[in-house]
Amino acid sequence: MNRRYDMQTLRGDLLGGLIAGIVALPLALAFGVQSGMGAAAGLYGAIAAGILAALLGGTATQVTGPTGPMTVVSASVVAIAVGRTGSVESGLGIILLTFFLAGVFQVVFGILGIAKYVRYFPYPVISGFMSGVGLIIVVLQIWPFLGSDSPKSTIEVFTRINEPLAAINWAAVGIGMLTVIVFYLFPRITKAVPSALVALLAGTLASLMLRLDVPVIGDIPSGLPAVTLNEMISVAPADYLIILEFALVLAMLGSIDSLLTSVIADNITKTKHNSNRELIGQGIGNMAAALIGGIPGAGATKGTVVNINAGGRTRLSGALHGLFLLIVLLGAGQYAALVPLSVLAGILIPIGLGIIDYKGLRDLRHVPRADAIVLIVVLFVTIFGSLLQAVGVGIVLASVLYMKQSSDLAEAGTSVNPLTTATGEGLLLDQAGQAEAVNGKVYIKHLYGPMFFGFTSRFQELIQSLESDARVLIIRMDRVPYIDQSGLYAMEEAVLELERKQVSVLLTGVNTQPMDMLRRIDIVPALIPEEHIFETFEDSITWVKEYLAGRAGVVNER
Repeated sequence: MNRRYDMQTLRGDLLGGLIAGIVALPLALAFGVQSGMGAAAGLYGAIAAGILAALLGGTATQVTGPTGPMTVVSASVVAIAVGRTGSVESGLGIILLTFFLAGVFQVVFGILGIAKYVRYFPYPVISGFMSGVGLIIVVLQIWPFLGSDSPKSTIEVFTRINEPLAAINWAAVGIGMLTVIVFYLFPRITKAVPSALVALLAGTLASLMLRLDVPVIGDIPSGLPAVTLNEMISVAPADYLIILEFALVLAMLGSIDSLLTSVIADNITKTKHNSNRELIGQGIGNMAAALIGGIPGAGATKGTVVNINAGGRTRLSGALHGLFLLIVLLGAGQYAALVPLSVLAGILIPIGLGIIDYKGLRDLRHVPRADAIVLIVVLFVTIFGSLLQAVGVGIVLASVLYMKQSSDLAEAGTSVNPLTTATGEGLLLDQAGQAEAVNGKVYIKHLYGPMFFGFTSRFQELIQSLESDARVLIIRMDRVPYIDQSGLYAMEEAVLELERKQVSVLLTGVNTQPMDMLRRIDIVPALIPEEHIFETFEDSITWVKEYLAGRAGVVNER
């Protein structure tokens, strides 16, 4: 807790936790149903992970709960367990042991300091996976939207599509459409109330007032959930391998999801999270969720941002979000049981569409061909194959293609050393070697080697390390022969951040391939104007002198 914790901070935490809980409620119900475990499992997971991850994690304002990517993997686990045992109840031990072990893996990740290696995931792999997950969410909601129970396989959704089409429940379709419309249009009226909650209430009330005959969530157990340790202990050894595989996928995905949200929270609050502690807190939260029959979760970006914007500043806010959901479970479960499944589909379809990485898909024609291939392969394997295979194939393929590119560069006589930066501090020297005093701070970054997915996070850290009084950043790229999609987006994010700080970015000595890529996705000239591109470092120095003309001071070179 903050040593200067006062009433104002308490009010902010209370309001942030309450609003984050309101946002999380419809999502917890929807993700619980989509997982195949039921709405109650979504609430159990949101409560246990939400409270414990907030109190024990490494991000003060993080809100944890079921997320789209985690739910898609959880649904795969449920489908496999049902296939092996015949029902969710019979396969409960397999399901919950997988969830529990995922939490154990996350704790181990945190203890071993593995969080720092998450940054090395190539952008096309993450983009293809997330877009695939978003499309899976949308596809699996087609049947419920039409008023039928959905199969767990995306392939079956299409191969058996004649079944829901032959038995369309138009009442379900109608309230589903109403839910989608409210979800998208209500923010234009006000953003003070979460549109997902308003959409949930609108669709449910319409169903009740019109007395529509539509499938609903059904009974939600009242009271505190029971501990499920006996079910996990009774799992047969023959199921251990599949449990280990999916637990590892859930742990990796939950870690990436949570740490990305932590970075977003840092950017908003101007703080620094503890990534290893965050993984430990997330792991303990998911272990607790499994023990009471809940689905696993991760740092929820929407809930975290809402919490911060509403005034949440400490761990108490995230914990209060979980307590709010516990109160709902204990007192309003009977009302949640009346929510139509097509209303939940109307909430999940926009959420699934929001997960898709449109930026990565839009730039497929412009990024290096190897990155485009990786993204497309991961996307299709995610949708129609195994989620575990999608990540593994993507990383291996990205690494092989990078080695191929490095080999080509080496044959061409170009340096392929890992990208590094040269740093130093001193006076800015003119061409004659004399120190010339100018006003303001100018930073110079020297880059050596290909700018690929293995260095992008380090590059962003270097950019963020600039002093607050920086006026100009000169990036020397004459030793950068190649830039991939991860490098391009790292450059774009860095320039956008510097633009917000009113720092001018200059590029010098840019080689053909990097310049071609920068132009293709419109970093040049949309973010970095043509007049800020220089053939030589000396030309950029001339521009700086003119820019800072008439002001006295010392320029630091870093």
